[in-house]
Amino acid sequence: MAEREAGIAAASAPFAPPPGLITQLTGVEGVHVAAPDQQASDLAVCAARKVLADTGAQPADIDLLLFAASSQDMIEPATSHIVAAKLGLSCPVFDVKNACNSVLNALEVAQALISAHRYRTVLITCGEVPSTAVRMRVPDAAAFTRAFPAYGFSDAGAALLVTAGPDGPDAPGVLHCDFAADSRAWQAATLRYGGSLDLREQDDEHRYFRMDGVHLRSALRSLAPRLRALLDALELSVTDFAFVGVHQVAVGDIGTLCTLTGLPEDRLVVTLPRHGNVASASLPLQLVRALETGKAHPGDLIALLGLAAGSSAGLVVARL
Repeated sequence: MAEREAGIAAASAPFAPPPGLITQLTGVEGVHVAAPDQQASDLAVCAARKVLADTGAQPADIDLLLFAASSQDMIEPATSHIVAAKLGLSCPVFDVKNACNSVLNALEVAQALISAHRYRTVLITCGEVPSTAVRMRVPDAAAFTRAFPAYGFSDAGAALLVTAGPDGPDAPGVLHCDFAADSRAWQAATLRYGGSLDLREQDDEHRYFRMDGVHLRSALRSLAPRLRALLDALELSVTDFAFVGVHQVAVGDIGTLCTLTGLPEDRLVVTLPRHGNVASASLPLQLVRALETGKAHPGDLIALLGLAAGSSAGLVVARL
């Protein structure tokens, strides 16, 4: 994060942000930034190649490819086509886009299509390059404050392979999905320009991420009772899950979410300090870390809780 603060100071002289302020207010200690020639599709492809290698799946095994992210390469074509071409796939493709809930919605779509026997093997890919929407040149403290919500943004790729399997209460797979939205809050977080290519070529205030944090957090808090009601309907409580992934923007928000939902913090994997806010790649990243650290194991019941601009909330319950 010191490097990002130094970059802001170099671009904004004579203004310089107070050292350590970003980490102090967000809890983010470091971020990842894609190379200038890397697009959202490139990060998705890297993650997809890894998951294919890890699972032994071949390109011919993929029946459907989804690209799910708040980022995209360009307005047209769908970034899923670019990802498929780079992977050498010839299956049907389409994009799923809902801000930071994109991957969560893609899981819902994949599960529904597999259950309907439309496809057997769905590859979900994600490439997030929100660093392209970070405003580095700010003339004064007021402009720095307006740009502040984006300073924790970090770039990442993710991929998940979802396949048809046996039925049964203990079978692995997505067990339940539910989403809620309060679209009246859509203006609380916006990014007007399109893809990572376009964002790197523009240089005016409309290319940067804007957020009214008070308005957005208020809308997201209003969705918390819906999530608690869903768990009650499923006859589940948060303590039934070995691991719960939650979208992570600032460390303080994680604590607030736990209070609103009754979620024990020991069920979480906090990736934000080391990896920053990686948008819709956040939940897959946390799941990988949960598996790597032994917090979650095959057969465990897990939950993925998404919160996104727009605003929307979602819950996916799955068995590993």
